[in-house]
Amino acid sequence: MNSPEVRKFIRKHSSLFWYTPVDKKDDISNELLVETILNYGSLDDINDLFKILGLKEVARIFMNAEGRKRLNYYPEVYNFFSLYFKKYAQRDTFKRTE
Repeated sequence: MNSPEVRKFIRKHSSLFWYTPVDKKDDISNELLVETILNYGSLDDINDLFKILGLKEVARIFMNAEGRKRLNYYPEVYNFFSLYFKKYAQRDTFKRTE
């Protein structure tokens, strides 16, 4: 279950989740939220996401994406945020969680 802040953020950006039924939007996973906002959101949206989830958590979700999930990021987006998180997030953020 998402926090009230995350649900409010999802509702504010509801148009980015056009393919998700309205009654399921509050249950969007953090992985899908990060992927969608990094791929399609504005810089303000990304900054808001960092404030809500935290830079370390967004970096952890992003860097732990594998296989199909990793391919869902546009190449330019993946390259930029790989460099960004390596520079601005602490290295221990990238430890894989099993």
